[in-house]
Amino acid sequence: MAPSAAHGIYLAGIVLLIVLVVLRKNVVAPAIGLTFLTATALTGSVTTGVSAVFRAAIASTSELLTIFLIIAVMTSLIQALRATGADEPMVRPFQRLMWNAPVAYVVLAAITFVLSLVFWPTPVPPLLAAILIPAALRVGLSPMGAAIAIAIAGQGMALSSDYILGVAPELSAQGAGVPASAIADRALVISLITGVFALAVAYVMTVRRTLTTTGQAQAPMLSAVGGTTGTTPPAPATGSAGTSGFDQEIDLDDGHRVEITERRRRALALAVPICFGALLVFILLDRFTSLVPALDDGAGAPLVGGTAALLLIAVTAVSTGRGWFERSAEHFVHGVAFAFRIMGMVIPVAGFVYVGLGDFSGRILGLPEDAAAPSLLLDAVAIVQGYIPDNPFVALLTLLVVGMVLGLDGNGWPGLPFTGTLAAAIGGETGVDPATLAAVAQNGSTWVGGGTLVIWSTLIAVAGITGVPVIDLARRLFLPVVGGLLVATCAAGLIW
Repeated sequence: MAPSAAHGIYLAGIVLLIVLVVLRKNVVAPAIGLTFLTATALTGSVTTGVSAVFRAAIASTSELLTIFLIIAVMTSLIQALRATGADEPMVRPFQRLMWNAPVAYVVLAAITFVLSLVFWPTPVPPLLAAILIPAALRVGLSPMGAAIAIAIAGQGMALSSDYILGVAPELSAQGAGVPASAIADRALVISLITGVFALAVAYVMTVRRTLTTTGQAQAPMLSAVGGTTGTTPPAPATGSAGTSGFDQEIDLDDGHRVEITERRRRALALAVPICFGALLVFILLDRFTSLVPALDDGAGAPLVGGTAALLLIAVTAVSTGRGWFERSAEHFVHGVAFAFRIMGMVIPVAGFVYVGLGDFSGRILGLPEDAAAPSLLLDAVAIVQGYIPDNPFVALLTLLVVGMVLGLDGNGWPGLPFTGTLAAAIGGETGVDPATLAAVAQNGSTWVGGGTLVIWSTLIAVAGITGVPVIDLARRLFLPVVGGLLVATCAAGLIW
């Protein structure tokens, strides 16, 4: 397809939004305006452009609804636990794994990586929020530090290789004409190099600066959202397990606190980790054995969300007595309100990006179901395909950039068959193994869209669970992740 005004507006808009994110500017108004301009240029109709603004919001809300509900229900559960004081004994045993903030950073990253390799990263942050994140905050790791560790290890390292489930390598292999196992092996090495580099650089640039000091048996109080910290008089050992931006969002006034016996408090503190642990075992048995009924693909997040909702009811019923109907509803409404505050800024931005994706543009523009939907992003990549020099390292860097551009869809995987085909074509011309090129593109696409760099991806879940601004999190991850991808791509050219 020949370049058009719509292509120019759309690509300029993508660049503008990225620049605004890096500059920490609000992107809601520009995203709405760009949606209108792009849709109007595509159809030549102002009324369609106006309608597309609303349809784009509907499309993005539908696509992100699972993340929204996960954030809402986990926030509700944590608030219910905090109201009873059960959060303190629940996290105390896990402090043995985390005796200081740097160790907590490494432990969070390692556990996130292992869990995310086994099943999709989306359910992992809620599991960690209920169990490990409070313990990490207790020893002085900031909410931003926790968010960085989880995003790099889960949304980045684990998802970009997808080594156990193997969905991403299969998609890449469809066009590359090489075994999926060869792509998976290379993608794993590239993801590990990228992840270790990103974790180290992010620690030096951000995490180390936001560490708090902890006294003996005393918890730090983090005074602001997004990792800017200060100290206040330390909390007593019997109090809350530290306060973060997320804690502030679910802070409780005296009217919401519930006095229960120590026995009930300890029972609740034991029940929640046991339930989530049992759920994890169940999912692992499904993955590797035939001992349990087979789960549908993508069942992990609904199982985590449903478990959290049932635990919310159980916690309020045990702790509140006759008023548990009203109390559980209050907690749930609070969780939904918090999720809306997290998601509100993301919906218009995701809607603009979806205008340029074939899977969504038809609906947004109001086209008939049998009409060809425009795909501005793929068109742009196809236009520059013929200008790639016949140089191995240029070919590797080109596939990295192409993968990163396709990752702007906020998913990272729909474009993998295309990058696989491009890898086969360029590999034949430059002499580079197509499996290596496909693995590089797979990493670029997944690290961006899977995601660690775009705010309309599952990065929202990480930001929501840890209580940091998603724009700030993406900005803090930008240099470590891009640097890691460049280092890993150059390493791939030397290794294979």
